[in-house]
Amino acid sequence: MSSAPMPIPPPGPHGGGAPSPATARVSPALSGRVRAPGDKSVSHRALILGALAHGETAITGLLEGEDVLNTAKACAQLGAVVERTGNGAWRVRGVGVGGFRAPAAPLDFGNSGTGARLMMGAVAGNPIAATFDGDASLRKRPMRRVLDPLTQMGVAVLETAEGGRLPLRLQGLADLAAFSYETPVPSAQVKSAVLLAGLAARGTTLVREREATRDHTEAMLRHFGAEIAVAPFGAHGREITLAGRPVLRGAPVVVPSDPSSAAFPLVAALIVPGSDIVIADMMMNPLRIGLVTTLIEMGARIEILDQRTEGGETVADLRVRHSALRGVVVPAERAPAMIDEYPVLAAAAACAEGTTIMHGLAELRVKESDRLAAVADGLAACGVRHAVEGDDLLVEGGPVRGGGPVATHMDHRIAMAFLVLGLASRDGVRVDDTAFIATSFPAFLPMMRGLGADIA
Repeated sequence: MSSAPMPIPPPGPHGGGAPSPATARVSPALSGRVRAPGDKSVSHRALILGALAHGETAITGLLEGEDVLNTAKACAQLGAVVERTGNGAWRVRGVGVGGFRAPAAPLDFGNSGTGARLMMGAVAGNPIAATFDGDASLRKRPMRRVLDPLTQMGVAVLETAEGGRLPLRLQGLADLAAFSYETPVPSAQVKSAVLLAGLAARGTTLVREREATRDHTEAMLRHFGAEIAVAPFGAHGREITLAGRPVLRGAPVVVPSDPSSAAFPLVAALIVPGSDIVIADMMMNPLRIGLVTTLIEMGARIEILDQRTEGGETVADLRVRHSALRGVVVPAERAPAMIDEYPVLAAAAACAEGTTIMHGLAELRVKESDRLAAVADGLAACGVRHAVEGDDLLVEGGPVRGGGPVATHMDHRIAMAFLVLGLASRDGVRVDDTAFIATSFPAFLPMMRGLGADIA
């Protein structure tokens, strides 16, 4: 690998281009060994905390999808030196907490709610104004849940679109007030934005969540030298305390394989007869493997091999074989550990015997699309019996007819989930656009074809 710096690759277009439809047809048995791309959540946080640290942060295994590249570009606009040194290898020289400079142009996060919301927290503790924007899909997503706690800490919202949506302009403050906050919804993004703002605050910032959400921010803050403590809160939640104004130091980050991306080849192998694959280096953080837990309850043959620790995260190889799945009830408290995987779980449920009931999916309504409605519409297009009852989804399994076109609503996970379903459907499944898959999984189509999937 060359050590010479390379420019940040430009993200692909995020809106307005010609659609790229695709059709997945009934597939022969899948086989092979694959590694899903680097975890998106860890990739965003590695770049942002590298930019907030003093010294150099070397990152390996970074996800080079559009969402993460937009975060890398934003870090550079704010004054950090961000260089790509090889395939998935990056170097960030940070400016320290409170050291961001005012960007000369809007920070454009494309389709990434994670990038936008986390960076609002990171910018909050700097005496600068910055404009945040994104594509048509991101402009529809709620930002008030982040703006509310940040304004309580002293951040000023100078401009905003109707309903507190993008585009919006924030004025940060070098002397933020630390405070105690209980998140109104289980959201790792809201929690993380408050903690990142708390780095620049006087005193100790405390965040309580009644349902534990993914804890990558807490782990990485500790890795970079912050003083942070985590304690139980209530039956399923946690209380996080962060001492303000630490001196963060650059630290190496190894990004593990993303379980949300690995979910697609994993479910494909379960529902395509005769399949036997290995997924390498998958993150096994307990707050990220709700899908694996659920699938095993459904009867999935998933063998966990060589479990180990890499870069502060538990990883393992998974052997996955075709399985006779059965319907189960998925409790609401499991949602934070698998919130991005419900679309592909719906594909697995469609191929299972009996009915799968998924409780507590309110958060799906405010993702890249209204994912609950998009999943229901896609199931209807494929002839799968289902029902939405409040925030619950019921899917009746059985032979899947397939069909389409499935409207993806500019949502990468909807596109991938229904292409997976097409591999086990009588008539295949056609989706209306695959362009947005590049936001999180640029190699999805070639990887699936390499396993033997028939996707045209």
